[in-house]
Amino acid sequence: MPFNPLTRDGQRRVVITGAGTINALGHDVASTLEAFREGRCGITRLDFRDVDRLSIQIGAQIHDWQPESYFNRQQILLYDKFTQFTLLAAKQAVAQAGLNFQGKLGLRAGVVLGTAGGGLNTWDDNYRAVYEEGKNRVHPFVVPKLMNNAAASHVSMEFGLRGPSFTVATACASSNHAMGLAFQMIRSGGAQVMLTGGSEAMLCFGGVKAWEGLRVMSRDACRPFSANRNGMVQGEGAGVFVFEDYEAARSRGADILAEVVGFAMSSDAQDIVMPSAQGAERAIRGALQDGGLNPEQIGYINAHGTGTAANDKTECAAVAHAFGHHADRLMMSSTKSMHGHLIGGTGAVELLACIMALRDGVIAPTIGYQEADPECALDVVPNEAREAQVDAVLSNAFAFGGLNAVIALQRV
Repeated sequence: MPFNPLTRDGQRRVVITGAGTINALGHDVASTLEAFREGRCGITRLDFRDVDRLSIQIGAQIHDWQPESYFNRQQILLYDKFTQFTLLAAKQAVAQAGLNFQGKLGLRAGVVLGTAGGGLNTWDDNYRAVYEEGKNRVHPFVVPKLMNNAAASHVSMEFGLRGPSFTVATACASSNHAMGLAFQMIRSGGAQVMLTGGSEAMLCFGGVKAWEGLRVMSRDACRPFSANRNGMVQGEGAGVFVFEDYEAARSRGADILAEVVGFAMSSDAQDIVMPSAQGAERAIRGALQDGGLNPEQIGYINAHGTGTAANDKTECAAVAHAFGHHADRLMMSSTKSMHGHLIGGTGAVELLACIMALRDGVIAPTIGYQEADPECALDVVPNEAREAQVDAVLSNAFAFGGLNAVIALQRV
């Protein structure tokens, strides 16, 4: 596709020039993509205080996390784990993009991130201290450490980003909403560069105990789209990207990873936990329309694919309706089978699989697939990665509360 400086209707084009991550599969993008290619599972037995009191004892936990390798003592006292993850991923993304935000660029750059739980580890530690251990005082920085905007604020301070900066909290769609809004801000001229993505660190006693109450968690594995699936598995980590105005990226000779071409949101307005195929379908169709894409141009979809019966069947129905006959020629996989469900951060880590498909021609698999489900009769790339050239992809996110967000990327 030939480059034009502006999209239709005179809007700016938006490209991705940097990426960073830490998750159960790896502490950077390269190791994460290698795990995708190998179909490696990052789900293991959880290891933290009081885990034996939990019914669910598995998750995609970052077991070898050593914050002192990246932050000093004062920073660790101020950064919840979700902020630590975010800052590490952001530093990787900015380093790859090769940007310096001193001077005028800092005024035209911002950050919008997604999270659902924010500083949940800080909540958990301090509730324990007050209610279980009987302490009457907590650290003065508890509030700035646990607030959902802590990661976005610290990223803005780390790089001197003085443009629009905020946090989006829409449960499992948080990262996609954040990235979609970053895309729209650059496209409309409201910013030149945005750091965007999301993070989550819910793997602590209180976090997992709360999710147990929903009865949607698997005790053994995440098997999206497989007839014998029995629930989702939580993960933790972060993914952060540099979204940039295309003309600015081209003028400085940046290595462009992919182009963001479309984004759409919808609300089911139906049920707080049960998804709607109609709502998901409207978001998919909206992203295609926003990106000027025909359904036949999409080669791969990174599915929301949680491994619950309600989500998997609903998503497959939405894709089948939105794509018609082309649905049979689509590849669709759920990388949650490997890195778990990062809740508010999940869409950011999953976008890496979309970039890999476009840039490297490798489709990440849905691992753990064992039995065909007639209600999920799509090509879910079972168990092994696949080589295939695709020109355009979608990333789906469908959250509790009926909040849907779909992003479209195109190969450069």
